[in-house]
Amino acid sequence: MAETAKNPNEMSFLDHLEVLRWHLIRSTVAIVLIGLVAFLMKDFIFDTVIFGPKKMSFPTYRLFCNIATQIGVDSAFCADSLPFTIQNRTMAGQFSAHIWTSIWAGFIIGFPYVLYEMWKFISPGLYENERKNSRGFILIASLLFFMGVLFGYYVVAPLSINFLGTYQVSKEVLNEIDISSFISTVRASVIACGIMFELPIIIYFLTKVGLVTPEILTKYRKIALVLVLILSAIITPPDVASQIIVAVPVLVLYQVSIFISGKVLKNEAKKEQMEAAKRRKGQ
Repeated sequence: MAETAKNPNEMSFLDHLEVLRWHLIRSTVAIVLIGLVAFLMKDFIFDTVIFGPKKMSFPTYRLFCNIATQIGVDSAFCADSLPFTIQNRTMAGQFSAHIWTSIWAGFIIGFPYVLYEMWKFISPGLYENERKNSRGFILIASLLFFMGVLFGYYVVAPLSINFLGTYQVSKEVLNEIDISSFISTVRASVIACGIMFELPIIIYFLTKVGLVTPEILTKYRKIALVLVLILSAIITPPDVASQIIVAVPVLVLYQVSIFISGKVLKNEAKKEQMEAAKRRKGQ
């Protein structure tokens, strides 16, 4: 029997793994190179960026202090300094913090390129019309990510640091924060918000594959609201204003996701109607 000819465009599972490996290698190289630049910019990365939210001259603290002053309310945001110190307790602690912070800086700054490499791996498996409809994906996803990073850095991180750094169970206990704990708080706020702001993109693709509908999102909106308020209460100082500041953008993103999900389904319905009309004409 003659062997069935293979499609030269088809790739085996191992071939896909090899392609994925090179995409991951290029992404890793980009992160490392950007991280190396961040490593050499130690003073700016640490003194200006990482430890910026520890200084009461930070823009977020000045803004809240001005608001409190205008309405005649005393505020902790108007203090001269935060009542805690940052220290290192391990021999390699500062060097390790320097390396890992540089790597995370490389990931954040290089996120668009990492996204581009992942898109190059995924896009060949999409139909031509799906690739056309996904134009601008990298730009939009990158903008949302950086918006989340800025929100995390200028809102979530300083509010968390101000609350957790000043919280005391007793005056007998001093807050002497380890450098790794402080950096992880800033990093978690920034990365988590960056990913959280990708919600519209995630909902778009989940709707495309049929896992999410506007009805499902609307049905569980109240539950989502409760979860968002709980999250806001955890990561912000115990006052209503701070919780609302954190919760509002998330709820707006959720509402935008419902709109996007509905838009995707409408477009799919229009395509099906056009295809059905073409088939009827062909008959």
